[in-house]
Amino acid sequence: MSIFRKAIEVVVPAGDRYPGIDSRRRIAVAWGLLCFFSCARANEHIVLSDVTEETGITFRHTDGSSGRLYILETVSAGLALFDFDRDGDIDIYFLNGAPLRGAKSKVAPTNALYRNEGDWRFTDVTEEAGVGDTRYGLGVTVGDYDNDGHPDIYLNNYGPNVLYRNNGDGTFADVTEKTGVGNGFQVGAGACFLDMDKDGDLDLYVSNYLEFSYEKHVSSATGGYSVYASPILYPAAPDTLYRNDGDGTFTDVSKTSGVAEHVGRGMGIVSVDYDNDGDVDVFTANDVGMNFLFENDGTGRFEEVGLFTGVAYDLHGDAQGSMGVDCGDYDNDGLLDFYVTSYQGQLATLYRNLGDGVFEDATLTTGARGGTLPSVTWGTSFVDVDNDGDRDIFIACGHLLDNVELYDDTTTYRQRNILLMNTGDGKFVDVSEKSGDGMKVKLSSRGAGLDDLDNDGDIDAVILNSRSEPTILRNDTPSKGHWLQVRLRGVKTNRNGIGAHVKVIAGDLTLLDEVHSGRGYQGHYGMRLHFGLGGRDRVDRIEVRWLGGGTDIFDDVAADQLITLTEGGSRTGRR
Repeated sequence: MSIFRKAIEVVVPAGDRYPGIDSRRRIAVAWGLLCFFSCARANEHIVLSDVTEETGITFRHTDGSSGRLYILETVSAGLALFDFDRDGDIDIYFLNGAPLRGAKSKVAPTNALYRNEGDWRFTDVTEEAGVGDTRYGLGVTVGDYDNDGHPDIYLNNYGPNVLYRNNGDGTFADVTEKTGVGNGFQVGAGACFLDMDKDGDLDLYVSNYLEFSYEKHVSSATGGYSVYASPILYPAAPDTLYRNDGDGTFTDVSKTSGVAEHVGRGMGIVSVDYDNDGDVDVFTANDVGMNFLFENDGTGRFEEVGLFTGVAYDLHGDAQGSMGVDCGDYDNDGLLDFYVTSYQGQLATLYRNLGDGVFEDATLTTGARGGTLPSVTWGTSFVDVDNDGDRDIFIACGHLLDNVELYDDTTTYRQRNILLMNTGDGKFVDVSEKSGDGMKVKLSSRGAGLDDLDNDGDIDAVILNSRSEPTILRNDTPSKGHWLQVRLRGVKTNRNGIGAHVKVIAGDLTLLDEVHSGRGYQGHYGMRLHFGLGGRDRVDRIEVRWLGGGTDIFDDVAADQLITLTEGGSRTGRR
């Protein structure tokens, strides 16, 4: 029962006792109670604490800038959260920029891998792991491309990309040349592993931002101040799709798959079975242009249907400066919805899945706009922060112009991130101001990853900030609901269950999620699925629909544990 309905039940019967109060005024009072209850609920439930200093993380991002305002500087970078050493703790991999023409650096900046030691302490293991790439980092994804049980890393750079194969002993090997996935000399963006043809191994989708070289650099100014040129002044580029050949190599199938027929300025992407037909589709968030939704015919051939499905443009038919995208079932109707971040002066957009291949822009009707209008919004996630059984929305914010305040008093370079709390009836309330000191940090954020870093059953956050240190947020919400985390192990299908649909049924609550490789703003996180259960302490049934396989059902599962579900029906749990 929604909060609003409860308010109606309290206020409307008052007309029986006080006939002078008409129904419209009672409804108005009910709406007032809704706002009061929502704010009270927010104050009571969500606390995110800034624990960056105690983690031991010393990484600092650079965009490689020299004052010449190359457009690459604005879009670096994403990050990845994953358990690289399979010890049960979520580790952190930060991407970094590199010196661009005219910049000077005594020591080459590198990406950084931090091993989670527990108790909120992290150790820099970049050098010993062999993943300190010095190219210009933009996007990253993680997946077990060779199905050996160890997660591998793919970097989408400016310049040649990199595939690191996990050796299983804490080290990685650069297998880019051997596998054939270097992708030339592109401006990278998001990337994802996916099984496009349901053959049991992971293919690779690589989004490309735009065509750039130092010779193509465009200078621009606003109000007499030098600014980064609009991406619309650079040619768009098609994305790249690699098919896994099953022998440790990949083949570029961009043209035969239909992906290369469309050019856009791709940024964040997510692979998702949006139409519940048993194969994976791809949503590409395009900057200053229509978004793409590539619908899979089940064989790895794609048709672009963004315009027909309603996700290409916003409610007004305008193209957005789309940045990041995540998918999740925010209204618990069994359909995966999209949330897309965008540029200053544009609302981040919630596309509600209506079924039958159609979406509606539900941003205004749900309150999902939050405080996004004056902000540049980047990383995002549908995530149940307070474990109450519905998905909230986290948004990373920060302008790309460090001089914007000199000529625009409506925005700032450093910005607070945004947390939109789901009120349980498909509506959202901006609770950023009242959700702990972690939501008061003001930096220029880019990528964001959400996962349970301390294995205590609630979701924490890691944010990569441009030209600065990251922000690590611990979830200290005092009155949490029950929870369940699900980790999949494929046998005939891909090892991590990427693309599998997981349905959790607990009494009157039914939740749906999907395993993803690559999401948000050019990053990766959340392969352990997290379900908030509210007051329900047991799960009646878990249904796993494996991509390219069958469906397994697991009955009578205790809450408050991480459970591993293996294709074929076996399970193990850990509290």
